[in-house]
Parts: sequence; structure tokens; C-alpha cells
Amino acid sequence: MRKQKQSQGHISIANGRFLSAGGEQRSWMLDPGLGSWLVHPCAAIYTVPHITDTIFCLNAEVAPENLHVNENDENQERGNWSKKSDYLLSMVGYAVGLGNVWRFPYLTYNNGGGAFLIPYVIMLALAGLPLFFLECSMGQFSSLGPVSVWRILPLFQGVGITMVLISLFVTIYYNVIIAYSLYYLFASFQRELPWSKCSISWADGNCSRSPFVTHCNVSISINEIFQANKSWVDANNLTCINGSEVYQTGQLPSEQYWNKVALQRSSGLDETGVIVWYLALCLLLAWLIVGAALFKGIKSSGKVVYFTALFPYVVLLILVIRGATLEGAAKGISYYIGAQSNFAKLKDAEVWKDAATQIFYSLSVAWGGLVALSSYNKFNNNCYSDAIVVCVTNCLTSVFAGFAIFSILGHMAHISGKEVTQVVKSGFDLAFIAYPEALAQLPGGPFWSVLFFFMLLTLGLDSQFASIETITTTIQDLFPKVMKKMRAPITLGCCLVLFFLGLICVTQAGIYWVNLIDHFCAGWGILIAAILEIIGVVWIYGGNRFIDDIEMMIGAKRWIFWLWWRTCWFVITPILLMSILIWSVIQFRRPKYGQIPYPNWGVALGWCMITFCIIWIPVMAIINIIQAKGNIFQRIATCCRPAANWGPYLEKHRGERYENMSDSKKETNHEISNISDSRKPE
Repeated sequence: MRKQKQSQGHISIANGRFLSAGGEQRSWMLDPGLGSWLVHPCAAIYTVPHITDTIFCLNAEVAPENLHVNENDENQERGNWSKKSDYLLSMVGYAVGLGNVWRFPYLTYNNGGGAFLIPYVIMLALAGLPLFFLECSMGQFSSLGPVSVWRILPLFQGVGITMVLISLFVTIYYNVIIAYSLYYLFASFQRELPWSKCSISWADGNCSRSPFVTHCNVSISINEIFQANKSWVDANNLTCINGSEVYQTGQLPSEQYWNKVALQRSSGLDETGVIVWYLALCLLLAWLIVGAALFKGIKSSGKVVYFTALFPYVVLLILVIRGATLEGAAKGISYYIGAQSNFAKLKDAEVWKDAATQIFYSLSVAWGGLVALSSYNKFNNNCYSDAIVVCVTNCLTSVFAGFAIFSILGHMAHISGKEVTQVVKSGFDLAFIAYPEALAQLPGGPFWSVLFFFMLLTLGLDSQFASIETITTTIQDLFPKVMKKMRAPITLGCCLVLFFLGLICVTQAGIYWVNLIDHFCAGWGILIAAILEIIGVVWIYGGNRFIDDIEMMIGAKRWIFWLWWRTCWFVITPILLMSILIWSVIQFRRPKYGQIPYPNWGVALGWCMITFCIIWIPVMAIINIIQAKGNIFQRIATCCRPAANWGPYLEKHRGERYENMSDSKKETNHEISNISDSRKPE
């Protein structure tokens, strides 16, 4: 007899009979329109007339189909990536974000041009790649998200909570940036880009691409010369004395459009103003896109990333080719990594700090997303080669994006008669002022603008997918049964809640809120989490034990293979991370947007946000110590050992090292082992 698993809507027969457990015949029907079973609630075995050699097993309750798991998945509880390429593209999309386009090229230019690539590559090898490999290995080995994975070390469970909370805050404002991109994308579908010239409907007297006269000397009589405002001079039909003009740099049309039209920016955080309705609609659309891509978890997002992860490379290639044909492009690139490179800057500690910081944030380590995405891998996936591929791809993308940016900025400097140094910007100023200004001056500007902002949109969406997956994976680990039945409603519910939380960021003071959250939440908290993560796993759990765990997945390696990783994990990477943290504390500056400082209550609120994120590290440590047994030293020692349910998720992968492991599906995520660890650290 051939047995089939219970299912829905896969049989075309309309009715039949089945035998109950007591041998009694009962009727059943299949509604072909709805595709669901309609049966009496009983445990039964039934046969379908005219279909021989087939037995269908029917439970008392027919569970709805689990949309995020299919029959080919190794882990039938949590699901796995449908293909290896789904995972790799999701990881590339998560790592390659807006910072690769709007931050790295500016840092390279500002820190010696091509010389900056030397510390950048060194920091990749010493800090970025070791942390990336460590997190991917943790997630894949345990098949758990960023909170539950700390069964490895219950004392540091709060580190996982900190990662998820920071990701939560970041998703709020990150989707606002995606909303900005959507707004500019829609605004680009015009014959003429709206920021291509100063419009009388929104521009003021300072709107100008070239410096303009503000004051000059005038003569009313032979012996009387005085300085007057240019507007007063013009109103009185007077003439400026040659050589006496006082010039002021004007605001570019794209800058005034960004502030006055797109943002409707207020004077500061104190002036909230109204919700900018079109930004709110763009924000809603951004969340709808994210929710639609994630409603089936990795099964749906893993398909979407084939477009969102690859399309930016197509656009970058097009922009590089177009930029290379423009006059002045060579000068721009020379400032990027060409003849203007300054190797003397390698003596400056600030350059090395910038390289380490950029690598750290660019690879998205310590945000929880790498653990979450890797937790859906099959147990024997080669996470080592994956880490190499993703990290190298991320860094090469950053370098390649710089050519697209600086070639067109070089052309902009050429036609405006300015130096490249006068037009180079970073962050929002690059994405929404400098680059749109350059595109507006190209033939076919709307076409290039649509390409550019669609690229920004896809770059942002990839990272946002992984951030939301981090949150939903955490929920799944804590409430697996609920998530199995209600993944789509819970995912959409998360998106809806985050949309409402993000509305403060699309008010007239919204840009100040975006900058405030970014300044506090995307800084120290992540560094603290990363330092504790590597100390906890390598120094407390045991680096050698962790290497044994990795070899259970990818096979045994010779000692020389691990020599580099041991050196980085035990010594170099923790020292580098602590150095960056100390430097960041020393260099801390009160946040401001442009020249506008933040009020005291805004700064206090920023500190409250980051404190709320990291306070869970000591709180959870105390809670777990209290839950343990014995005296205080025994309790701490217990919390420094893996929980009873730490290890491979599936029993078939546990082997002798984890043969005594508690069932990870029956034990609670917060259970602490109250007995000495019987597993050998090996």
C-alpha cells in the first residue's frame, strides 16, 4: 500500500466512504470549488472508490497547509530555502544596501582615494569576514533565530534581544528612506524633472546654480559711496560699482526641491507640523511591497530577490557605461581612486577607523539578520564558502558603485565650472540632492532618474526583507505553533504596526526623526552586541568547541585551516571592535541635521531608545541567573554553559556530541541547564 500525507484540494473525486476507527462506515465529501475536506470530526482511515492501492490518513482535524514548508524541506517544522541561490541572493541583498552607494564612495574620496582600499580590505579580513562567518555558522548549526540561538550561552540571551530591537527601530526609518525613493521615482515620470530648474511655485531668491550678488557698493553722489542690498539697488534703478559685488553661493534647485517640496521640512524637531500625505502614501506602498514579498516567509522572499538583488547591478553597469562617455568623468574618477589618491593618509588613524566602521556596518553583522537568514539553511550547507562569496561580492559592489557615482559627479563639476570637491556629497545629500542634480543636466534626464531611484528602491527593499524576516523568525522561535498557522497575518500585522510607528517620520519634522534614530540606534548598540557576541561564543562557550560544531556541518578541516579564524576570533576581531567602540565614544558629537541642532528633549529621547535596546543584556542575564539553581557562583556558572536544548535542531544531525540534547521543539527557548554539561567540549 502507498501512503499519502494529508493534504487539501489535490483529489478530484467528489465523494466517497471511509471507515471510522470502530469499523463504522461514514460519508465524506470534497468540495471541488473550495478545495477543502468536509468530514465528520473523527480519527479515521478512508479509501477512495475507483482509486486502488491508495490509503489516505485523515486526522480528527485537518490542519491548513503550511505555506512556508514543502515536502522537500529537510526541516519540516521551520522550513528551508528552496534553492541555494535563494539564500545567497537574500544574503547579498541584505549586505548590499544604500550605504554601498551613498556612503562608501564618499569615504573613499575623503580618505585618500585608492589608498583607502588598503585598510578597507585589511579590515574586511580581520573584522568583517570573521564576524560574518561566525553568525552564519551559529544560525545554520542551531536552525534558530537571533534570540533563541543564545541557548548557546543563556547569560548573553539579552544580546539577541538587543539585536532584534535595534533592527526593529531601524526598519521604522529605513522604510521611510524607501518611501523617499518611491516619491522621487514617481516624480521622475515627467517630460522635465521637477528639480531641473527653480520653479516659482516653490523656489525662493536663493535658488541658483551659480553664485549671485547679495550686496554691492553704490554711489548716490560724487562723495557718497555705501554698501546696499542688491534687491534695494535694483528697486531704485541704481548700478553696482564694478568690483564691489559680494557673492553668495546659491542653493541648487534639487536642494530646495528636497527641502521645500519632497520633505516640506520644518525648522527643527520642535516643529512637528503635519503629515506629508504623499510621503505617507509612499510609506504605505513600501510596507505593502514588503508584506507581499514576505507573506510566505523565505519561500516568497527567496523568489523576489532574484529581481531586487540583481537589478541594482544592471543599473550600476548602465550608469558606469553612461558616465564613462561624459565629459569630465575622468576627473571625477581620478578623485575617487585615480591620480588624486593620497597614500600619506594611511598614517591617519581616522582612515583606519572609517575603514573598519564601514566594513562592520556594510556587512550587516550583529543586526540579527545573518543568523535569521542562515537558520533556514540545510544543516550540511557550506556556510564557509557562502560567507566568502557574500563578503567579497559586497565589497566589490561598493567599489563598483563608486565609478557610477563619481563619473557623473565629475561631469556635473565640469559643466558647472566647479571642482569635484565642491559637488561631492554623502548620504541623503548625495542620493536626493547632488546625484539628482547631475541627472537633471543629462540628456534624457527623466530616464536616468527613473533608473537611479528604482535602483535605490531595490537596494533598500532587499535589506528591509531581511530585517523583517529577523523579527518574524524571532516570533516563530518563540511561538512556533501560532506562526505555523498564521504566518501571513502575523507578518502583515507587523508591517501594519511598523507603518503606523513610522508616520512620525513622514511629518514635516520627519527627516529629523530619521536622523535621530539612525544616530543613536545604528551606532553604539550594534558595536556592544557584536563585542559581547564574539566574547560569549569564543571566550566563554569556547572557540574550539564552536569549531567542532562547524565541522559537524562542513566536515573536518586541517588545523592550519582554522589558524586564521582562531587568531581573528580569539584576539584580533575583539580588539578591533573594542577600539572602534572606544573611538566612537571619544568622538561622540551631539546630533544635528545640517546646521540645525537637536533640542535637549530630542537628545534625551535618543539616549532612551538605545538604552531600551541594550538594557535587556543585563536584565536577561539577571533573570536567567535567578532561574538557575545553587549559590550565586553555581548559578552564574550554569548560565555560562549551553542550555539543555542547545544543538542541531534535527535529531539526525546530533551525532554522539549531542546525543543527550533535550528536544528543541519540546523545551522552552529560555530553559537553562541545571546540571553540568555532559557533552564533551572536545
